[in-house]
Amino acid sequence: MHLTDCGFTVKVVRDGIRAEELANEESFSLITLDLSLPGIDGIELCRRIRRRSRYIPILMLSARSGELDRVLGLELGADDYLTKPFSVRELQARVKAICRRGEALAQSNGATPSTIRVGSVVIDTERRAVTIAEKPVQLRAKEFALLREFALHPGKVYSRTALLEAVWKYGHEGYRHTVNTHINRLRMKIEKDPARPSLIRTVHGVGYQLVPDLSTAAP
Repeated sequence: MHLTDCGFTVKVVRDGIRAEELANEESFSLITLDLSLPGIDGIELCRRIRRRSRYIPILMLSARSGELDRVLGLELGADDYLTKPFSVRELQARVKAICRRGEALAQSNGATPSTIRVGSVVIDTERRAVTIAEKPVQLRAKEFALLREFALHPGKVYSRTALLEAVWKYGHEGYRHTVNTHINRLRMKIEKDPARPSLIRTVHGVGYQLVPDLSTAAP
């Protein structure tokens, strides 16, 4: 197994029923799911695991590259989606990044820290203040909430519906243009070049993500 080369202890099961049993019996730093598992498919298994735990990171693997599959997997709780074929190095990099995010989230125990630091971005959640490269940035309420959500999970890919649920507390697809509008406004305030954003990037066919390395994204 390629992940054992990175120091991970790996357990492999080949059907969704046994995978669910193992997820209930043991504690894992990361779960990778193939979309086409026999017994219980990866989408349904992801939904069941996420319903029981917010904090176990889930990486979805699939030969399907369609937008619907990617969006569905992410909206049901997967932290990332990797399309086959992929290189060993990419798999290892994705797993390491997801594990880092999962550890940070678990340590917070679900509570939002008073200060969030991601690269050059500093968010004071109590004062609702934002600085980038030590320069204050004035944000409206929803812009602040969007940036805070991204900063709590750097690198995570959000669908528009997931952002609606996290920030606006509803997920009706008819309002996804609301997310686009607020993302554009946020980029105007925090990106060096809003036309070529380096901080909040568009993941085509899925949604948006905040890139972990923000050192070059300050205004």
